[in-house]
Amino acid sequence: MNNRRVYWKTPEVTGRGLKNFVCVILFLQSVGIIILEKGVIHPEQYTQEGLSIAMQESSSLMVLSGAASLLQLTAGLAIPIVAFLLVEGFMHTSDVRTYMLSVILFALISEFPYDFAMSMQLVDISQQNAMVGTAISLVMLYCLEFVKKRGIIGKILQVCIVLCGVLWAAIFRAEYGLCTVLLTAVFYLFYTKNVLKTFLGAAISLLYVTGPLAFYGIWCYNGERKTRCSKYYYYLFYPLHLLLLGSIRFFLS
Repeated sequence: MNNRRVYWKTPEVTGRGLKNFVCVILFLQSVGIIILEKGVIHPEQYTQEGLSIAMQESSSLMVLSGAASLLQLTAGLAIPIVAFLLVEGFMHTSDVRTYMLSVILFALISEFPYDFAMSMQLVDISQQNAMVGTAISLVMLYCLEFVKKRGIIGKILQVCIVLCGVLWAAIFRAEYGLCTVLLTAVFYLFYTKNVLKTFLGAAISLLYVTGPLAFYGIWCYNGERKTRCSKYYYYLFYPLHLLLLGSIRFFLS
């Protein structure tokens, strides 16, 4: 009798694959918020009790509300991967300052489409887009790298820098900012300690129900970062998809 062992091979995912996955997830999440919630359901027109009654009376409203909630939950799958790729890019880029300035620039560019899509206004300071949290995280990485070889003083400064990053994310009210900053700090500070950074990262990701599931994709990452697409393609995707969905919402109103 032949004994056959079945081996399960973990699929390999490239940096391009992770970025494409993030783009799909961000698009689905934005559809849930911008189109279904803000463009069709309009929950601001109801009280909490009134919305519950309306859903009981309308099966279509109940389905739409469930779909909107489900799509919004997918955001947790993207946040850890964004933080992971941010650290990978920072650690391997040949020009940190250009990388940092590019992210900051696109965070600023994205604010107008974000405000338009979310509030139908060109300027709305109540909340900022997700790339603002990414930009804050990248500036934090730059500061952490600057002080990392300063012994015990450097360790203390790193803690202070992370706290400052959290504070700035809160001040700017960046979408997913707190989770992005904390995950970026964990992925950087424990870069070579895979078990520890996975455990801490998964714990932080519990801020969003689906967050820990993203670590499967990170685990499958094979270290291949080169893509046939320019990095600016992914930067442009964020403001352009907000502009597209915001325009659809405008015509639905």
